[in-house]
Amino acid sequence: MEVQETTIDELPEADFFIDVTDQVCPLTFVKTKLLIESMPAGKIGEVRLKGAEPLENVPRSVEEHGHEILALRPESDDTAVNGVHRLLFRKT
Repeated sequence: MEVQETTIDELPEADFFIDVTDQVCPLTFVKTKLLIESMPAGKIGEVRLKGAEPLENVPRSVEEHGHEILALRPESDDTAVNGVHRLLFRKT
């Protein structure tokens, strides 16, 4: 997965949002997939996730389903894998 380098100010604002920081795999992607299914094509979704497994699996699964990953960024200066991250994607 190749994510283009952008600053926070350059990222588009999400049209849809879900927080799965309190979930574990595979529920993290199940809930993300339900969000994607509710979105019209071309809209931008944002997923707030936490933990090594969701951080690896959710972006990969979103991309495997044919959607465009716009950014995957730590929410704060804590870039550790177990920190909270935000995934921004466009539904195709």
